[in-house]
Amino acid sequence: MIRFLKSLVLLPIAALVILLAVANRAPVPLSFDPFNADAPVFSVNLPLYAILFGAVALGIVVGGVFTWLGQGKTRANVRYHRREATRYEREANRLRAYAPESETQGPYTVPNANRTALPAPR
Repeated sequence: MIRFLKSLVLLPIAALVILLAVANRAPVPLSFDPFNADAPVFSVNLPLYAILFGAVALGIVVGGVFTWLGQGKTRANVRYHRREATRYEREANRLRAYAPESETQGPYTVPNANRTALPAPR
């Protein structure tokens, strides 16, 4: 169902992009010299669709980089909590070795064979 909806949205967009590329094949000058419009130092003749697609691709890359940089605190928080969870899990596994024997046997009790008591507090 999701695949169908994706194709329902993406096919018309793809058709519009292809029409844009076919309709704008004429080369246009792309100049990076704002001071000399008559004889620019660096100028390239490219099809208009290539310039538009390049600008969109550059926008996607720049937006992705800034989004990734903006989420740095969140990723650091996730790493911290993952380390804490691992540490607590290791500590719980270590302390299970010292758990007292349960007097009532039930479906959720863990058998405690050959285990000693917790060490004395300091």
